Amino acid sequence: MNHINRNDHARAGWFGHRRLTPRACIADSKKHLRTFLADALEDLGFITSECGDAGELDGVLDAERPDLLVLGVSTGGIEIDKILETLVRKEFAGKVLVIGQPDSIIVKAVQQIGDEYGIAMLPTLPTPFSASSLRICVAQLLPLEAAPSPAVDVAEALKTGWLELWYQQKINLRTLAPVGAEALVRMRHPAWGVVPPAYFIPDDRDPNFYALSEFVIGRVIEDWHYLLEQKGAVDLSINLPASFLRDGWAVRELCRRMPNHPAFGGLLIEISSDEVINDLDLVIEAAREVRLNNIAISIDQLGTEWPSLMGLSRFPFVELKVDAQFVTGAADDRLKQSVCRRIVEFGHDHGARVLAMGVETRSDFLTAHELGFDLVQGYLFGKPMSVKKFARSRLHSATETDKKPR
Repeated sequence: MNHINRNDHARAGWFGHRRLTPRACIADSKKHLRTFLADALEDLGFITSECGDAGELDGVLDAERPDLLVLGVSTGGIEIDKILETLVRKEFAGKVLVIGQPDSIIVKAVQQIGDEYGIAMLPTLPTPFSASSLRICVAQLLPLEAAPSPAVDVAEALKTGWLELWYQQKINLRTLAPVGAEALVRMRHPAWGVVPPAYFIPDDRDPNFYALSEFVIGRVIEDWHYLLEQKGAVDLSINLPASFLRDGWAVRELCRRMPNHPAFGGLLIEISSDEVINDLDLVIEAAREVRLNNIAISIDQLGTEWPSLMGLSRFPFVELKVDAQFVTGAADDRLKQSVCRRIVEFGHDHGARVLAMGVETRSDFLTAHELGFDLVQGYLFGKPMSVKKFARSRLHSATETDKKPR
């Protein structure tokens, strides 16, 4: 098998040919194992794809050009010989990670044949395995550089396609049923992996801020259609600056782009409370205009400034989100409880639902319930995740929530 010609030029043309976050393809006949591996690899910063049999691998290699192939090896599983033949024919120059018992005959055979073919074989990942042992196996493919400082140029990120939206569930506090999700912008940087928005979100006076808002609008619509196919209709919300609403053409274009689909339940625009209060007339007028196109406005990160909203003759806001600083640890802080209780009462008096942000513990959850919140959002029910992972996710049941540490 050593006669197969695999020169260094072919390798260089594949693995590392782009300055992008590493991609991984998971080849295994078992759906549950592919899902677990995809979740674990995405947490490490990979972009993942899957194939359940050898016949699918051809297309995945062409479309995704993965840097890593994760190969499940088991009796009666995926066709290993055809997988290896495909890798050779396609001159795959990425890495191959085999999952199985290192001392088993089939794993030894795969490692030996891979070496003979000139395929870059990583050390076998023994079963059973954990996310931490998987990280060790693929460590050489992960970004090594420190997080960016100063901020990353958002114009470059938009041009190169590094940006994406991640989603975090909003939960009905009493039924624990999901009632939508908030879209949060993230960057997959070629050197730093997944970068949080604090490093790249520009000031709203920056000329790139409008372009970023346009990206968010376009992507959330794409993701809504994707989620509709994968798990059913999901009500989504996005964050926009109040300054976006000043551009009449942009607002009309936003309305025009809403999905014309019977399952579309509307789009929620979240605007920070300080921006709303500083430009109340603008935001109220925009809320009246967009609601005719199935778009509503939520006031985000609301706290002690809530009395500024009192006395409004018109209250078009459908949701108030209480800032996490007043929710986290409220069980032991009477001042935080007072702020939350007053906002909840104010919201309900004006027909708006009220959401508690930053719910991370069981005590936060129970306190939010006692204070009369309608919705909760926070790490107790899941961190923000990529759209693919969000599509696969399932909400913790009430029983699971009760098992959280007290």
